[in-house]
Amino acid sequence: MDKEAEAKLIRYIEKSTYRHRVFKTIGRGVKMPKEIADESGILQNHISNVLKQLKDKELAECLNPNMKKGRLYRLSEKGLYFLDKVD
Repeated sequence: MDKEAEAKLIRYIEKSTYRHRVFKTIGRGVKMPKEIADESGILQNHISNVLKQLKDKELAECLNPNMKKGRLYRLSEKGLYFLDKVD
């Protein structure tokens, strides 16, 4: 990925307070949406939207997508690469 594409993705994460907080809250861990909501201070009904946005950009992934409840999320390798680059 070139520097311009990297900068664009960093801006994408930082542009939304919710995206930024969810991204940083997941960090290097594995978390359920309820944990992300509790730790980030964002209402749980917004979390699924933000997770979808991060998944669409291949920054996060669901470890058990076939589960209806108790889904686990973590940052992808790409997401981990950007974790320290985002303020």
